[in-house]
Amino acid sequence: LFKYWGLDANEVEPCCWMTYTQHRDTQEVLATLDKLDIEIDEEMLNNQEELYKRFGWEDDYHNDSLSAWQKLKPKIWRVFDEPSSSQGAKVVAVISVFFLIAAILVFCLKTHPGLRVAEIDDIITNQTIRQARSSGFVYKYRTEPIGVDKKNSKPHPGFFVVETICNVWFTIEMTIRFICCPSKIKFFKAPVNVIDLVATLTFYVDLLLTTFGATSELEFFSIIRIMRLFKLTQHSSGLKILMHTFRASAKELMLLVFFLVLGIVVFASLVYYAERIEVNPDNQFQSIPLGLWWAIVTMTTIGYGDMTPHTYLGRIIGSVCALAGVLTIALPVPVIVSNFAMFYSHTQARSKMPKKRRGVLSLDQVKQQPGMHQRRPPINKEGQPLLVAKFNGPSNSHSKCP
Repeated sequence: LFKYWGLDANEVEPCCWMTYTQHRDTQEVLATLDKLDIEIDEEMLNNQEELYKRFGWEDDYHNDSLSAWQKLKPKIWRVFDEPSSSQGAKVVAVISVFFLIAAILVFCLKTHPGLRVAEIDDIITNQTIRQARSSGFVYKYRTEPIGVDKKNSKPHPGFFVVETICNVWFTIEMTIRFICCPSKIKFFKAPVNVIDLVATLTFYVDLLLTTFGATSELEFFSIIRIMRLFKLTQHSSGLKILMHTFRASAKELMLLVFFLVLGIVVFASLVYYAERIEVNPDNQFQSIPLGLWWAIVTMTTIGYGDMTPHTYLGRIIGSVCALAGVLTIALPVPVIVSNFAMFYSHTQARSKMPKKRRGVLSLDQVKQQPGMHQRRPPINKEGQPLLVAKFNGPSNSHSKCP
């Protein structure tokens, strides 16, 4: 707007600056939503021209020279990557979410003591047997079991079967999405795809190590599989907006962390020395690092109660620490909520707005468009166009319009 009228943004009056700022923020939000591609245009999904454009095959589409693989690849990709594109895509999305939830449930339930099977180890003993023979005594050694050891346990075998089926589906889905994606580079740049790849690899690595008798400490790395929950963002625009809200509010979150760390260190040091000033046989603050734990719990208003000050000065510091924590955490929260509400409201408004997308024309079609090569109308000395009047009679006349 300012470029059109040749104005400078610094010349805006203070009374209009708030309105201009809101307009500028709105433009930035709309540009951000375009990059996120949260809402899916039904017209675009049904437009074959736009679909082949994403794969860079619009020229082949217009020239009707698409191969069988070029026709099939975008359709497969749309089924596995855009859940709202068709009924088949919705079915695939439901199956994917089902296996995702099943894998997470198995990951959690297999640690329950009531759903684990005891590993039975035989306890054996060595015995020496003395046998009398004509030539003398003969000593023989033998081992025999005297009991079993049930200290260790392992998940029920049924969990392994369910987990294997889920990971086979994840492997097939990820392989198809990788083969049919428009850009392999963009595929690996997506955090959700990287998480899915790493989580699937950890299952096969865990299976391989368990087969060769690896120790149970390696099961810790299987916690990466819980990160598959981020795949749900592909099926919910609200989750996408929430994730982007945290990225947009990174400055406020860093400011929150800075003040929290500052308050934790200050109040941990104060309560440590406050508890040592008076005679206090029940002093639980033996060091400042222990005070850091107390300060974190107090400033975040959790209050476990495992460590409490017993002196008057220590309790005063604890009260101030709790109040400071409430104020520190409460101040950045409205900014984050405002960002989320702004992104969500614009997304809802854009979803209800009629969209008009223009197809891509090939170079030959552009040349064939009527009126593309017409000469510009003549102009007079004052820069005004000349009106040319044509008659069907034997002669033509030209008239100038001032």
